[in-house]
Amino acid sequence: MQKIIILVLTVFFSFSATAEHRLNEKDESNIRKLIQQQVDAWNEGNLEKFMETYWKSDQLSFVGSRGPTYGWQATLDNYKKGYPDKKAMGHLDLKVLKLTQIDKKTVLMIGRFELTREIGDAAGHFTLVIQKIEGEWKIISDHSSAEK
Repeated sequence: MQKIIILVLTVFFSFSATAEHRLNEKDESNIRKLIQQQVDAWNEGNLEKFMETYWKSDQLSFVGSRGPTYGWQATLDNYKKGYPDKKAMGHLDLKVLKLTQIDKKTVLMIGRFELTREIGDAAGHFTLVIQKIEGEWKIISDHSSAEK
């Protein structure tokens, strides 16, 4: 009988440890608001406001077509070089394709971006690692890849 109890407990804890974390409605809503804040700021032509959604840290990572960039300020500087004005920024649409909670304070988001501009449209996919830091959801890592 003791062996059966040990077996049942072992199986139970094995499944519990590997169960996918479920994102609660409040956190999902706040994360979706974060993404909408990005879209709104971008479409206003306001890169500083856009960057408020990112972790203001030297540990922030952004990976794009030119390779990795580390740090909040370096990421903002790269955005300013690549998108010097509203015309270059155009109109942004973001679509969340998958949102997965990794642990209580970390979420992985996969999505699609579409940028409509007079100088030529751009589109592609992104992967964001979003973490709750001091009670607020912030992007700590962004990997964005444009389609050719």
